Amino acid sequence: MNKITLSFLAAFAALPAFADVEYKLSIHEPAHHLGDVKVTFPKTAQAHLDVHLPDWRTGRYEILDLANGIRFFDAKSENGENLQWKKIDKNTWRVHLNEPTEVNISYQVYANQLGMRSRHIDDSHAFIDASGFFMFSDSFRQEPVTVDLDVPKEWRSVSGMNFADDKHSFKADNYDILLDSPIETGINDLYKFEVDGRKYELVIWGEGNYDVGLMLSDLKKLVKTGSLIWHDYPYERYVFMVHATSGARGATEHLNSTIIQRHRDSFAKRDDYIGFIATAAHEFIHTWNVKNYRPAGLVPYDYIAPNYSDLLWLSEGSTSYLENYLLLSAGITTNEEFYKDLNKTISRHLKTPGREVQSAAETSFDKWINAGGDHGRNFSTNIYSEGSLVSLALDIDLLDKSEGKVSYRDVHSELYKQFKLPKSFNSQDVQNILKQISGRDYSNWWKDNVESPISIDFDALLAIVGLEYTRPDSSKAVAGLDVMAKSNGELLILNHVARESSAWQGGLTAGDKLVALDGRQVRKSLKETLALFEPEQEVTASFIRRHQLMTTKVKLTSDFDKPKKVKAVKAPTERQAKLYKAWTGVEHPNAIYTNPQ
Repeated sequence: MNKITLSFLAAFAALPAFADVEYKLSIHEPAHHLGDVKVTFPKTAQAHLDVHLPDWRTGRYEILDLANGIRFFDAKSENGENLQWKKIDKNTWRVHLNEPTEVNISYQVYANQLGMRSRHIDDSHAFIDASGFFMFSDSFRQEPVTVDLDVPKEWRSVSGMNFADDKHSFKADNYDILLDSPIETGINDLYKFEVDGRKYELVIWGEGNYDVGLMLSDLKKLVKTGSLIWHDYPYERYVFMVHATSGARGATEHLNSTIIQRHRDSFAKRDDYIGFIATAAHEFIHTWNVKNYRPAGLVPYDYIAPNYSDLLWLSEGSTSYLENYLLLSAGITTNEEFYKDLNKTISRHLKTPGREVQSAAETSFDKWINAGGDHGRNFSTNIYSEGSLVSLALDIDLLDKSEGKVSYRDVHSELYKQFKLPKSFNSQDVQNILKQISGRDYSNWWKDNVESPISIDFDALLAIVGLEYTRPDSSKAVAGLDVMAKSNGELLILNHVARESSAWQGGLTAGDKLVALDGRQVRKSLKETLALFEPEQEVTASFIRRHQLMTTKVKLTSDFDKPKKVKAVKAPTERQAKLYKAWTGVEHPNAIYTNPQ
């Protein structure tokens, strides 16, 4: 055998083999939230193999330190021989190889993080997000994977992935798909339906006061509306996973599935149900926005470090904005419910002093470190509410300037057409699309409303589409204090003092226990105590800090007993009615004609 042949064979042997990465999860102690994982990596001739557990999961831009649940790590060769290994950082294990071999990894996982939607095992089910269970190697990240579950025989397993060999076995083209395809296995209820040739599943773990018939009816309406924006669907099958439980609340989007968590008794009341179906709409929209087009910085995902982008407001906030369009267009919600949700978003924005400090672009980039609480409210915003309002302002501006012919939905349609994964897009790409569809330069608008804290005249903006943002005529001025507080049963504890407010300038801060105003004891309701005073009145606030009684002078604000609300104008002009329909997909409730053209 000549040297050239030997060199070729040596080089070939050093390459990873084209074979499946095999995962097996065995659940023998579900009551203790424990699972045993085995991973087989194909034969490799590398000097060492680094394996990682992700540091975060898709859909939640936060370092989660998932490796803290890993114990009893072990590595063996294909012959069962022990391989030396060393943990080299918090979520990376380096396995040393002396000769070409398959690498068999095993470890135990503690899975009791239901609310994080990363991993959970108990005696009734397991929720398996691969980020919390399955290690990967960059060398084999693009290889096909299989997942086998060893679970109680009465359990049912459901995932967006296709089944492999049996009802508890799944397969995916690569690790990225596995990571974006959670598995729900356990005692659950499964409902299947079809819409326009595509298959859907609703799987529910837990018991609650939900109406399955209503859920299925509205989900059928919802999934049809995707074509109103994107015109085609990137999947043939989609799974809605629902946890009806206690404590956990929230949702996460995935490639062709979503996981929605709600309190078991938060389905029956109309407001609660709207909360559920709106969440379903939000996660469904993510099937396009994020899962099929997403900003640079998140393509491809880096699972062991923060993924930075100044466009997370578009990924999340625009999704929140568009969910109401789908629900209203589908006939699931009413105009009044649409206004109510918009009003909540506006009110939340106006009550957040941080809106004057942080732009949508900045809060996007800082999502990995932004914190809540008093300081967060005073100096930060969030990608959801700010992104939703930037989307609102941009949408109405596009509609206004084009006489209803161009909307913000067209931006997302073009992002899907032009930047489908594996492509990515940046802020300039979005501005280019805006110019393409409108014929106008949006660079100055972008600087003023995306890269700078947005300031919206809601009265003027909403008037364009036939709405008004007004206070009831019966409202009257009352004394106010720009704080938020909660009762501990005996005292009222301040958890937020608005930046630069009179309370702030008077020295009050979060954590202070408010005792009295001008000697009048403040009990559980601050509102009742404030009703005893006049707007703009200066009072002495008595409070406890560091177990000491203190006082300070505070000037009360002039507030109103009834807040502003979004509602339809009584007599819209023809133009307002036309733009309203272009905006929402439905007729203005007070339009006196059916064809505004």
